[in-house]
Amino acid sequence: MAAAQGRLSDGTDGMDDGNEEDRNGTSSAPPPFRAAVDALRAARLRPQIEVEPTPAPQRLAPHAYALEATVVDGDLDLADGRLVLLHDPAGHDAWRGTFRLVTLIRAELEQEMAVDPLLPEVCWSWLTGALQARGLTYGEPSGTVTRASSHYFGGLSERPAASQIEIRASWTPREGLGGVPDTGAHLAAWCDLLAQVAGLPPAGPGDASVVTLPQRRDPQAR
Repeated sequence: MAAAQGRLSDGTDGMDDGNEEDRNGTSSAPPPFRAAVDALRAARLRPQIEVEPTPAPQRLAPHAYALEATVVDGDLDLADGRLVLLHDPAGHDAWRGTFRLVTLIRAELEQEMAVDPLLPEVCWSWLTGALQARGLTYGEPSGTVTRASSHYFGGLSERPAASQIEIRASWTPREGLGGVPDTGAHLAAWCDLLAQVAGLPPAGPGDASVVTLPQRRDPQAR
């Protein structure tokens, strides 16, 4: 896979970049968008996160590129998410820029965490904190944090109740030299958030103060 150089979900070391560009429509895209996509592909991530390209939505912007990621622990999936890079060379009033990042992250919750009334605010602060910890400048953030619970009855009554957290968000990355944002750093910050939601320990000694969600008792087997 040519996307991010973390743990590769297909076990390969690379793919033909030209073919991937053709599939994602980046070969004919403007240079700033191609540079932003190249930075996503070159990002180096922690090994517990598997990242691969996925079809991008076609109606949100003239140009789009998407990645999906899974946090893994052996044969278990702890959390998953999707990150979409949007680009409109003409600019977008709501974005206040020409690029936009859109994300969805999901993870299972321990029941005691699911009932914490401050959980949505905490999860949102993890997103903004992950961006700030990487020294990233961004604008127009927006999103939702949703808790969902499932209770089982009848023939499924033996299953324990389950809860899930879902973070949907978008923000405008600051554009740098040549009008290109540091998408590699934004991807790394997004993966920091994904790992935090999954309950992974901090990646480095400087992250010791980070509080993560406890790992779920019965993560989804792969």
